This record gives sequence, C-alpha cells and structure tokens, in this order.
Amino acid sequence: MASPLDGIGLLMSFSRLVALVAGMAIFPIVFANGLEPGAGPGLVFISLPIAFGQMPGGLLFGTLFFVLLTFAAWTSAISIIEPAVAFLVENRGMGRKAATGVVIGLAWALGLLTVMSFGGWGFEFEFAGARKTDGIFDILDILTTNFMLPLGGLAIALFAGWVMASGETADELGVGEKTAGYRLWRVLVRFIAPAGVVLFFLHSLGVW
Repeated sequence: MASPLDGIGLLMSFSRLVALVAGMAIFPIVFANGLEPGAGPGLVFISLPIAFGQMPGGLLFGTLFFVLLTFAAWTSAISIIEPAVAFLVENRGMGRKAATGVVIGLAWALGLLTVMSFGGWGFEFEFAGARKTDGIFDILDILTTNFMLPLGGLAIALFAGWVMASGETADELGVGEKTAGYRLWRVLVRFIAPAGVVLFFLHSLGVW
C-alpha cells in the first residue's frame, strides 16, 4: 500500500525534472540573445517573453504562464509567512488575523522599497567588484543569493551529516544504513557538499 510520503517524493522528483527542463529551455534563449546569464530570478521576465514572442499563440501561452506564475508566488508567500505568523501568535499573544496583517504589512512595505529602487530611490554601490545601481533591491538580492542561500545550505548539510544520527538520516531517506548508496550519501553530505558550498560562497564574495 502506497503511503503519502511516496506521493510527496514523486512530486518532488517531478518538480526537479521540470526545473531541469526549464533550465535547458531558458539558457539557450539567454545565450542566443546576448542576455546576462547571472541575472538571477528576474531572468524569467526577460528570456521567456522573447520565447513566447517567437512562437505561434505566444500571447495566449505567455499570458497563461505569467498568471500561473503569479498564483505560484502567492501560494509560496503563504507558506513563507506562516513561521512568522506562528511566532507572533505563540510568543507575543497576538490573534492570528492581527499577526497575519502585521507580517503581510511589513512584507508589503519592504516590497515597495525594492520596487522604488528602480526609480528615484535607487542608489549605486559596489559589491565584489561589480557596480550595483538598484539600491535596496540589489542589497536584498545580494543578501539572499550570496549569503542566506549558501549559508542555509551549509547549515543543513552540516546538521544532516554531523548532528543527526546515521540511523535517523537513513530512516528519513528510506534506505538501509549499511547500503552503499547511504554510505556514499553520507560522505557527500558530510564533506563534499559543505566544501562545495564554501567554495561557492567565497567565489560569490570575490575572494576565490
């Protein structure tokens, strides 16, 4: 009998497959049109309009894509704000509606600051030898891409490889603790993954 975890694992595998296919579709467009491959998540708003503009029915499919992308962003935002809402409810005694309003309000205000960075509120600065012109937007992008993501990945790898017991990680992975696959995973997560993340982190800072 299949368990819900089997369905979740299948969904995650399908999600990774879609991400790989999307990458293989987007980057040829980027290189063919002389776009900047390191533009980050905003690349989707540059490359895909070009692709949709060159295909039959591109206006219809492009509209549908960006509408679905909007819903994906909204649903992701709901899960992202939940920890902050739960913290305010459990530790500050706020009602759930009030806590949700506070978190959404702060997020909205911060979002407005990033939007205004493309206008009169933008300012220039240098980071890792690169000139940045979009002020707060660039600061948040740097914090997220160059610090939070790699450091978060490093913390997860170190926790899974060195803090959690081998029996616990084997149970979570659904494999035997003595299997070759699990031993290979343990070596990768304890040594290779942290080293790779550290090298990426140093490279993003212009150190290496």
